[in-house]
Amino acid sequence: MTTILSNIKIKELEEKARDIRISIIEMLAEAKSGHTGGPLGMADVFALLYFYMLKHDPQNPSWSERDRLVLSNGHICPVLYATMAHAGYLPLEELKTLRKFGSRLQGHPHREFLPAMETSSGPLGEGLSQAVGMALALRVDGKENQVYCLMGDGELNEGQIWEAAMLAGKEKLGKLIGIVDRNNIQIDGSTDKVMPLLPLKEKFEAFNWHAIEADGHDFQSLNNALVEAQAITDKPSIIIARTIPGKGVPEIENDYHWHGKAPSKEEAERFISVLKNPSL
Repeated sequence: MTTILSNIKIKELEEKARDIRISIIEMLAEAKSGHTGGPLGMADVFALLYFYMLKHDPQNPSWSERDRLVLSNGHICPVLYATMAHAGYLPLEELKTLRKFGSRLQGHPHREFLPAMETSSGPLGEGLSQAVGMALALRVDGKENQVYCLMGDGELNEGQIWEAAMLAGKEKLGKLIGIVDRNNIQIDGSTDKVMPLLPLKEKFEAFNWHAIEADGHDFQSLNNALVEAQAITDKPSIIIARTIPGKGVPEIENDYHWHGKAPSKEEAERFISVLKNPSL
């Protein structure tokens, strides 16, 4: 991947992220439950991964050469489902079945329900351990596939994250890249009040990770961080992506009450109008 994104590519990614956000709002309003803040905040990261960075094939989801993407904080799965639908893994119409009985799109991802769904997730803290296992197995098999693990900052309260981080550092897993959604909120309030994480970059560095900070809404910043991480081969890398929960809908941005709250039909109409016409 090139270091510098063209203005045309950035515009394309911005449009993808907007469409993903609109789909997130629509599916949550239809479900009448689910998480809004985190999925909206991570739409840019997912757009860059699926429409530029990841090695994957929607027509061949089990392709052995695909990169692996592990969503550890499974409650933000609306952004994963919406992105996969826009990438061609499932029909866009299916997004409206979120959290409904018999749907493949449950409130937390199930690996057997969708093609290229690498893991099931829900209980926080487990995804990094799974990603470490994948990276180790791929190394044993002589494969060069990249393994990405997405985590929430509140999720870093879980001790298992740090056990996995310690093993990854010890094993020098250069093909493992973690991405932390650093949005500074969790379900009970701000991360600074619930369980302070600072100094976060230095914590990962102490575990022998290459740590990078990036703007989670700036495609060039994110791309630079990912290219830098891919170039590191003697240790795992972590990208601390600064994001805004509820991004794109100013009235709910940075409001932790929207961590696990879905919009009503009326709110959804208003939110989508803002996303389509941000100048209003």
